[in-house]
Amino acid sequence: MVVDELSDETVDRLFHALADTTRRDILRRCVRGELSVSRLAEAYPMSFAAVQKHVAVLERAGLVIKQRSGREQLVCTDAEAVGRARQALDELESAWRGRVDRMARLLAEDPGTEETEENDATEGSER
Repeated sequence: MVVDELSDETVDRLFHALADTTRRDILRRCVRGELSVSRLAEAYPMSFAAVQKHVAVLERAGLVIKQRSGREQLVCTDAEAVGRARQALDELESAWRGRVDRMARLLAEDPGTEETEENDATEGSER
């Protein structure tokens, strides 16, 4: 399977959207089913306009899809977008694991590291 790399701009929008507690909660609520913006607004101690702004951030990040149904705007989670967020995290994890593995190999190959550890152990037993 070939995985497309996400652009820095896409990853920035994803993480910005997920950085806020209210937006993460909106996302969780919408995973359970499609909700209107007005219904979402009832769940938070903020104005309707503030909830609309949170939904707009999620929409720009591609995490939710907003559809008009009559007078209501319905919000649902985009499962593919959640997968893109997971992909971004997997890419970061892979990069960091690679770095840690390289550091571990370098430390294992460094003869000075073993000598220092042996000296520390000997000095500790002489005290």
